[in-house]
Amino acid sequence: MTAHASAGSMSEEIVELIPALRAFARTFYQHQNDADDLVQETLLRALSNIDHFQKGTRLKSWLFTIMRNIFCTRYRIAKREAVGVTDCVSSQESVQPVQEWRVLGHEIEAACVKLPEKYRTAFEYIFIDGRSYEEAADHFHCPIGTIKSRVNRARKHLMTELN
Repeated sequence: MTAHASAGSMSEEIVELIPALRAFARTFYQHQNDADDLVQETLLRALSNIDHFQKGTRLKSWLFTIMRNIFCTRYRIAKREAVGVTDCVSSQESVQPVQEWRVLGHEIEAACVKLPEKYRTAFEYIFIDGRSYEEAADHFHCPIGTIKSRVNRARKHLMTELN
């Protein structure tokens, strides 16, 4: 048998394995177009390197190995060269100017100063100091319900003052 005849029969075997290659490619890619591209590149690489195929080995295994290597190479390159995925300015949300927050902070501070003493101290203890209602009740020597009531009234005063 001549080399030309054996290459022709091997090409026929490769064509018969295309459905198996497509199924294997679907394990790597969810989208059919990506899987088809992987099969096409596998076939191209296999046919261009057919002289490297060792007789006596399984052709299907050789093709699957080529496909897996192509996928792994693509994955490494895509991971390394993910252009603009994390650092692209266009993907970041816009940031409001800090001046507005400073002005709002000053307005809240001025409104807090106008609160009656018992409301202001309870509000600051809970929200500024980050303490719990139980800690506030112990600190001010009153029931938790009283602290919750004072904080709620402080909120209402602030809402009225800031609107």
